[in-house]
Amino acid sequence: MTRLILNLCAAAFALALPQFAAAQALDPNDPLDALQMSRKIMCSTVDGESATFWWEGQAYSRRQGERDRHLFDVEGMNTRACVSDTHPERGSGFRLVSRELLIYRDPATGEALATWDNPWTGDTVEVLHVANDPVNFAMYEKDRNGEPMRWSGQVEEDLWRQTNTVPLFYPNPLGGAFQAEVGGTYHATEMFNFFGQTQQLLDREATSVASHVGWARLSDWLPWMKMGGRDGVIYMHTSGLRLSSWDGLPDSMKEEISAHYPIYREPPPLDDDRRNVTSWMYYQRVREGTEKAPERDGF
Repeated sequence: MTRLILNLCAAAFALALPQFAAAQALDPNDPLDALQMSRKIMCSTVDGESATFWWEGQAYSRRQGERDRHLFDVEGMNTRACVSDTHPERGSGFRLVSRELLIYRDPATGEALATWDNPWTGDTVEVLHVANDPVNFAMYEKDRNGEPMRWSGQVEEDLWRQTNTVPLFYPNPLGGAFQAEVGGTYHATEMFNFFGQTQQLLDREATSVASHVGWARLSDWLPWMKMGGRDGVIYMHTSGLRLSSWDGLPDSMKEEISAHYPIYREPPPLDDDRRNVTSWMYYQRVREGTEKAPERDGF
């Protein structure tokens, strides 16, 4: 009789377990739960806990009437952390602080490029790698229009996926005062894909989520390429992942950081309120002499 009672209790508990688990799972349709899911993907629900993302791929040209060219390889990383925040109008949320690098590499050797031979002009130009510090943003339970926050991803059985497309069109810091009249406006599109395990994403107790990353970028020619207004664009296509720690970076990237960008071992301070930096702004600062780029052999 005792064994029968125990078996019946175990069976009842097993039947109740899925409902219990479902009740404890985060709801993508609830603004606060959606906010927590987004924070888990982007960083961590623990204030100040750092996260490192890494990706690699190729950069190509696109010009009317000619085949696309493989220009160089690219390898990037971002170190980041989040902190809880409250907005007077948009409610509770979090701020993310980060720094990011994008290194242009020789496809044959994998070495970071110091110079690049422009196949259209015949000139050898100095390469300026991307070193954007900071790249910060904030997210709250209400968006800028006062609408409840919604998670932009999809949950499909044991996997989740999220796609973010970010069209960019704004005054170019390297352009003149009459961009609306004669052109020169910065025009690009950033395309992100994230993938991971549903159970980890919806688990209220999990503070972060492991994910695979896809990043693509379509933009005007990079300013250091010295294309002189020639038609065409550059596009980059990469894949990567969220690493378990900074030590998970490939040795080539860790060596690059140690030699030229040591502050990129850690994200900015949680109270960082500096203006965000773009690669075009960074190029402008280096050319104007207000910021110094790392010195490299070969130029």
